[in-house]
Amino acid sequence: MRCYWDEDDVWFYFEVDAEGWVTRQVELEEPELTPVVAASLAEWQRARDAGRLAGYDSRFGTTAEPPVSEWEGHDPEQLTSEEFDEVWVSARRHLAVTPR
Repeated sequence: MRCYWDEDDVWFYFEVDAEGWVTRQVELEEPELTPVVAASLAEWQRARDAGRLAGYDSRFGTTAEPPVSEWEGHDPEQLTSEEFDEVWVSARRHLAVTPR
């Protein structure tokens, strides 16, 4: 799914599991759609467990905490997994070489 947050001029892309928890998240800032977050919950947990969380956060950011069922005031647009993956791959490529 994706939604636009006009207060910050940011597009949010989310992959969620069956319970509504965000498993991967991408944030793109307008006007150039510059990637500022491309975080995976599983990677974040592995980085935390390995003591490398600060490095992961500074490079890729974090995913949203509460499940989407608890969110208020957003109107998400549904995406296919292929559409999400296209944005994910591009954002990860950008953040892997460009610090946030």
